[in-house]
Amino acid sequence: MSKGRAEAAAGAPGILLRYLQEQNRPYSAQDVFGNLQREHGLGKTAVVKALEQLAQQGKIKEKMYGKQKIYFADQDQFDMVSDADLQGLDAKIVALTATVQGLQQSCRHMEAELKELTSALTTPEMQKEIQELKKECAGYNERLRNIKAATNHVTPEEKEQATELCDAILEGYPKSKKQFFEEVGIETDEDYNVKLPDP
Repeated sequence: MSKGRAEAAAGAPGILLRYLQEQNRPYSAQDVFGNLQREHGLGKTAVVKALEQLAQQGKIKEKMYGKQKIYFADQDQFDMVSDADLQGLDAKIVALTATVQGLQQSCRHMEAELKELTSALTTPEMQKEIQELKKECAGYNERLRNIKAATNHVTPEEKEQATELCDAILEGYPKSKKQFFEEVGIETDEDYNVKLPDP
């Protein structure tokens, strides 16, 4: 055994006792070895011997669990917790749980808002969309002018079809229908005081 490993083995009982007291939960020798091997350079044999030594000295408890031994800190060394203390801890847990749930809900709202913002059109994209709509509407506007010039030949069905075309375009437009008509120069029957004959 090297000098370093010998020194580590000599200090193993103190290291393991402190570790079991801090963690205050049961471990097998393999668990302790795996958790402390890298930090303290303890060999498995040294860990097993140190645990058995501590158990014989009554500093830790040892129990058989299946085919392996389990080691844990002596619970008598810890202060007893009263019912009042437990109730106080329960109340803190409830309060903290409510806080966590509130924060999670806030996060969900912010994520939804962020998603909505990232999916919205940017100003350049909106301007491009408006220009395309204006161009498309210019063609419809020309058709409407032609229809108005031949008012006597316009049927209610044709007027409804034209209206539906405009409505379809207006679905993606951010302003009002009247503002859109004014912006692209569409003139309505009302502008000319035109009334279609009853069918």
